[in-house]
Amino acid sequence: MLRLPEDGPKVSIINAQNAFSASIAISATRCLFTYIFVPFIAPLIGLHDAVGPAFGLAIGLVSMIAIFFASRRFFAADHKWRWYYASLGAGVFVLLIWQAVVDLSDLLA
Repeated sequence: MLRLPEDGPKVSIINAQNAFSASIAISATRCLFTYIFVPFIAPLIGLHDAVGPAFGLAIGLVSMIAIFFASRRFFAADHKWRWYYASLGAGVFVLLIWQAVVDLSDLLA
């Protein structure tokens, strides 16, 4: 599923943890934008209603890509927490897909 070669070299645990940190930072940025900037600040500065959903789709896609590659690094490093991260990442994936459906419906309405 993650397309890792069976006989590939192991990735260092530090690289896996750095990938995790980056994916969390991207997700935190997405959450701040989605739940703070768009509802409260965007109307005050006169941004159009379509800006939030469009940006939400873009940053959601970036978040999903970051989660995927962080998962690859965790499994490539044979990290002891890889299955916990995979579960967390899968949950966030589901929420991001749900948010993408909401954003698309807002854009198409």
